[in-house]
Amino acid sequence: MRGAAWAPGRRAGQQWPRRPGPGPGPPPLLLLLLLLLLGGAGAQYSSDLCSWKGSGLTREAHSKEVEQVYLRCSAGSVEWMYPTGALIVNLRPNTFSPVRNLTVCIKPFRDSSGANIYLEKTGELRLLVQDKGGEPGRVQCFGLEQGGLFVEATPQQDISRRTTGFQYELMSKQRGLDLHIPSAPCRPCSDTEVLLAVCTSDFVVHGSIQDVTHVPERQESIIHLRVSKLHRQKSRVFRPAPEGSGHWLGRVTTLLECGVRPGHGDFLFTGHVHFGEAQLGCAPRSSDFQRMYRDAEERGINPCEIHMD
Repeated sequence: MRGAAWAPGRRAGQQWPRRPGPGPGPPPLLLLLLLLLLGGAGAQYSSDLCSWKGSGLTREAHSKEVEQVYLRCSAGSVEWMYPTGALIVNLRPNTFSPVRNLTVCIKPFRDSSGANIYLEKTGELRLLVQDKGGEPGRVQCFGLEQGGLFVEATPQQDISRRTTGFQYELMSKQRGLDLHIPSAPCRPCSDTEVLLAVCTSDFVVHGSIQDVTHVPERQESIIHLRVSKLHRQKSRVFRPAPEGSGHWLGRVTTLLECGVRPGHGDFLFTGHVHFGEAQLGCAPRSSDFQRMYRDAEERGINPCEIHMD
């Protein structure tokens, strides 16, 4: 991704910043004061290292200006009210991880409208999210080295009710691959994959399936769990049951095509949290997990330890 010197190919009707014409300019000190005054007047937006929120109302009508947004975080959001012109969103990790090892995933707000979102590299655009089209809230992932995000407002008769927005996450390529490949959650995990999932997942719990809610319009199933043993969790996916029984309740999601149904038995549930939602990973029966864990323990090949009753 590039900084302020980014310059895509010019398209018809689009105005890009012009170079100053010849002639004497203002003295350096006066120029600095003017820039400070103008910057303070036009910066009617809020941003930090993780998220950005701005408004197109700070620009002239029909403006085609391109604004740069710089974010340096592993997760955050972009919210652009009354979009006009375009944004270039420059994402960078807050670690020293090589760019080639990172995946970016974006999830549009369900009511996002008013702009198209593209993947851009060296002036070439690939549409990721189309205004008023596609599946609301569908996650799109790409390698960070593949380019940056170019958000372009679409022509509107009335922008007063338009807001374009999305969440983003930067993650390792393997986690991005697991999130992006539809068949991954449905395939049974091997013993090795289960043992690794215990070490690397955002949540690891023992429990049973209470109920399953299918949501065809989102092509997903919501699995309601009752947890008897909480080994690890992130973002408080599971909360204590109200009756004070020592159990926890929570829900995880998986793809509708996996065909999950309520049933009897105890399972080990693992998975990751993406965009605030817990997504199911490996889920062997508890008896199968105990067998594979003890077998690996006897052979000294367990990648990590977990307390077994």
